[in-house]
Amino acid sequence: MTPKIADVPFSLAGIDHVVFLVTDLEKAVAFYQTVLGCQPGYSYPDLGMEQVWCGASLLVLWDITHPGAASARPPVEGGRNVDHVCLASGPFDHDVLRDHLASHGVIIEREAVHGGARGLGHSFYFHDPFGNKIELKGPPDHPDNSTS
Repeated sequence: MTPKIADVPFSLAGIDHVVFLVTDLEKAVAFYQTVLGCQPGYSYPDLGMEQVWCGASLLVLWDITHPGAASARPPVEGGRNVDHVCLASGPFDHDVLRDHLASHGVIIEREAVHGGARGLGHSFYFHDPFGNKIELKGPPDHPDNSTS
């Protein structure tokens, strides 16, 4: 039986952090800071882990080649444990964003208008250098979710 929402003893506030498994920490940090504008967060050198701020949330970059990451290694080499993460953004010019991603060698997998926590908005899907799929989602085109 599925519990009723009222049966849950807490309320969710949003995404706190997402952990990406990577194989080159320096390259990962450079991608998230240079391409997406993330700011430096917490550092755990003994674990081979760096965190970067993505708005009010953290993206955790955990280098599975580091000895401190033994518990993070997937059971199957190259296996996935996340389909994608959607990063909410403020308004952006679509052409400027396309040019920005291209200038960093990032290939846009697809563009779409999808619903999300903030409503219907334009999304760009692409991969980081480690194969993690990112959806960068702009604000809703129509804040009331209408189509006109």
